Amino acid sequence: MLLAIDIGNTNIKLGVFDGDKLKVTWSLATDIHRTADEYGGVLLNLMEREKVLSSKITGAVLCSVVPPLLPIFLELCRKYLAIKPLIVEAGVKTGMRIRLDNPREVGPDRVVNAVAALNLYGKPLIIIDLGTATTFDVVSKDGDYLGGAIAPGIVIATEALFTRTAALPRIRLSRPEKVIGRSTISAMQSGIIFGYIGLIESMIRRIEEELGCKAKIIATGGQAHFLAQEIPAIEIINPDLTLIGLRLVYDMNKEQ
Repeated sequence: MLLAIDIGNTNIKLGVFDGDKLKVTWSLATDIHRTADEYGGVLLNLMEREKVLSSKITGAVLCSVVPPLLPIFLELCRKYLAIKPLIVEAGVKTGMRIRLDNPREVGPDRVVNAVAALNLYGKPLIIIDLGTATTFDVVSKDGDYLGGAIAPGIVIATEALFTRTAALPRIRLSRPEKVIGRSTISAMQSGIIFGYIGLIESMIRRIEEELGCKAKIIATGGQAHFLAQEIPAIEIINPDLTLIGLRLVYDMNKEQ
């Protein structure tokens, strides 16, 4: 079995694959102050609850956008699973041409998402990851990764509105009944929710104009179900896209 680990800014998502089947997933809060022993203890407890034997884990693959946690999870894999994980980084085979000015700049999670979407859904593609950041990744009709766009995530934007203003309250993210808010809270909800919907729809339109063709639109990330249901252009929501991409990249590199 394969352990896939996606270390994000807000959450760490883990999944165990048996062949190409994703058996179980877990989500942990990202905390750079936790040690390998603390994360290892949590992981072993989670595996025990799901009756996943650590001795059956024969491989691991990870990507990280939080540099301080990379050595922590390397130590975890070595100490608790007795394996050396594949780290998705520059130089790792992905089966995809990266058409960036500097390919080393792109986040590994974004490339992994593109690899998974290309293998699952064809091309061309726009992959929208609605997490801590809102990212747009573009795969051409030739199957090349072209780059994309990065905007603040909706939760970050909401918190910024509260922390950087004197009179606005912290609000719960929920869809207001009307665009024209009749209270401070409903006005904030309208601006944030409908504003982000407009941002996403506008970016899809602009990217397709630049591509010169229609693309299949895929959404993933923690806020995907919340926002994507309001955007008809989004055809597929796949919350496990990054984990699937990690497995695919692992399979491409395990013979090396």
